Amino acid sequence: KYLVTPVAQVAIIIALAEVAKQLGLKSKFIPLLDLGLGIISGIIVFSIDSGLSLIEGIIVGIACGLSACGLFSGIKNLTEKK
Repeated sequence: KYLVTPVAQVAIIIALAEVAKQLGLKSKFIPLLDLGLGIISGIIVFSIDSGLSLIEGIIVGIACGLSACGLFSGIKNLTEKK
């Protein structure tokens, strides 16, 4: 459970950031959105649902948000034609 949940959170964060970009959010703000969504999801999923402390939920959320940002940019770099 503790491994699958962060992986799912990263996927959801990437999807929500993509929706925000399609709705007109500038690409330069996507990393901030990823980080914010990660923190929110970390608090909700880990602090409230799984019973970890608030600080632990925030730390896991930051890791998920940064992972989403890095994974998105990595995929973008791989698929971008030069």
